Amino acid sequence: MIVITGAAGFIGSVMVERLNRDGYTNLILVDEFSNERKNRNLAEKKFIKKIHRDDFFQWFDEYNSNVDVVIHIGARTDTAEFDKEVLNVLNLEYTKQVWKRCSNFDIPLIYASSAATYGLGEFGYNDDHNIVDKLVPLNPYGESKNEFDSWALKQDTQPPFWAGLKFFNVYGPNEYHKDRMASVILHAFGQVNETGLVKLFRSHNPDFKDGEQLRDFVYVKDVVDVIVFLIKEKPDSGLYNLGTGKARSFVDLATATFMAMEIDPNIEFIDTPEDIRDKYQYFTEANMNKLIAAGYNKEFISLEAGVFDYVSNYLIENKYY
Repeated sequence: MIVITGAAGFIGSVMVERLNRDGYTNLILVDEFSNERKNRNLAEKKFIKKIHRDDFFQWFDEYNSNVDVVIHIGARTDTAEFDKEVLNVLNLEYTKQVWKRCSNFDIPLIYASSAATYGLGEFGYNDDHNIVDKLVPLNPYGESKNEFDSWALKQDTQPPFWAGLKFFNVYGPNEYHKDRMASVILHAFGQVNETGLVKLFRSHNPDFKDGEQLRDFVYVKDVVDVIVFLIKEKPDSGLYNLGTGKARSFVDLATATFMAMEIDPNIEFIDTPEDIRDKYQYFTEANMNKLIAAGYNKEFISLEAGVFDYVSNYLIENKYY
């Protein structure tokens, strides 16, 4: 039996479908389940039971002997959320309770951390445990994720296997409900349909041309492949980056979107808002050496191939994974 929290969300619902395709239907889905747009992500998927996140611990305390692994993806993921109490409750304290139970019940745990923990990248983008307490995230969301990573590394009592996955810029199907927090691909697709062009932030850094700001964009299908690998192989416990290891520009991303839509690129540059300009990241790139050393040898989907699959097989047809 596999427990998936955040199961109605973007990555969670893709995880459910991936497990279904591998023949796993003995799934316990945990989420808040009040958002009908999110619930659409679970249509036609197979599972045993849905449990509201507020009721999960009571259920877990009673039925833990049946659980083989917990995939804890549920969190408050809004990087513009500045209510630290909300983030403290949902991202920090809730995850501590999941950890403690997995430790006590001897159940492997995979949980979602974030590349937002790296801040401006002052210490690089290396999933090195020694730099965790030095990191300076740029927002309360990143702080909440880094605080848990730091707490987990200090625990004497741990799950038999655990992995905290530092997701970089994940994109792909089933993110329709995320609105402004959805990937740039989804926003670009909408802009092209409405106006025939894509607006990107102008560079305010002399080292980067307009639109040449770099991010590590990782396709959600790669993300769930890595999680399946970790479940099966259980390498050394710890924090793992989850990107592609290859930074690409926003111009590359927008161009790939136009190409997938079979439309000539038409890009317009606008000023980065002043209130975020001093915290804007011009470069992120995951160091993937630790995951590769752990035995993961599948090649990551290229930006062009991922965007083409996402646009042509999902966005154009308004389909779900």
